[in-house]
Amino acid sequence: MTNFIDSHAHLADPAFDVDRDGVIARARLTGARAIVCIGESIAAAERAAEIAAGNAGVVFFSAGVHPHDAAEFDDARDSAAISGLAGRGAVAIGECGLDYHYDHSPREDQRRAFAAQLRLARELDLPVVVHTRLAEDDTAAMVAEAGVAGVRGVLHCYTGSHALAEAALAVGWYVSFSGIVTFKKWEDDALIRLVPADRILAESDSPYLAPVPHRGKRNEPAWVSFTVARIAAARGTEPQEVGELVAANAAKLFRLPV
Repeated sequence: MTNFIDSHAHLADPAFDVDRDGVIARARLTGARAIVCIGESIAAAERAAEIAAGNAGVVFFSAGVHPHDAAEFDDARDSAAISGLAGRGAVAIGECGLDYHYDHSPREDQRRAFAAQLRLARELDLPVVVHTRLAEDDTAAMVAEAGVAGVRGVLHCYTGSHALAEAALAVGWYVSFSGIVTFKKWEDDALIRLVPADRILAESDSPYLAPVPHRGKRNEPAWVSFTVARIAAARGTEPQEVGELVAANAAKLFRLPV
């Protein structure tokens, strides 16, 4: 059994409504020391807070607004809601960031919502969970500025360029890999090796992106073990070592008492 922490799971998603307790139990049996349940909207964060409260010491939660919904982001209202959730124990701000692939919200609104959440992270002294897709220049600039100001965070489910990863790493941020690294189309093991041992994370991003050999199924945190094994292969080390690394790094970034 390989120990790990799943640094990014959408346990509040309705896909888990039928067997959420079983999903958490299977993760624990597979080696999960903890799971960070992502609140990608205020409503999802409220559900995530309840799930965390019912699984104290195992499930932790974040609160934020995804770039897809940035057009509806109201700084005063949503920042107050996120601050309230931080008071209930949220360990991070997000998932927030920039997505220029889907452009579900205008890019100006995405940057506005992202900047507001970066400011809030600084004020609350919480890390930021960042989604970025086809927005490398703006993400690099905003992450670098926030990092210099003392904001810490992670580029989650990372598949971007080495340059963006290096920009984030340069200001002390982390980089997280998902089941995508197990897919046949994955061709960038050098990116996995680029991330320092003390800055690498692993995640499920469940219920999405199930790793091989479960690709196509509903993903769940237990299967982070396959991602950890693939990261280990790319880095020329053992899964147990990578599992311990990603667990220690997640515990440090999110200040988890595990």
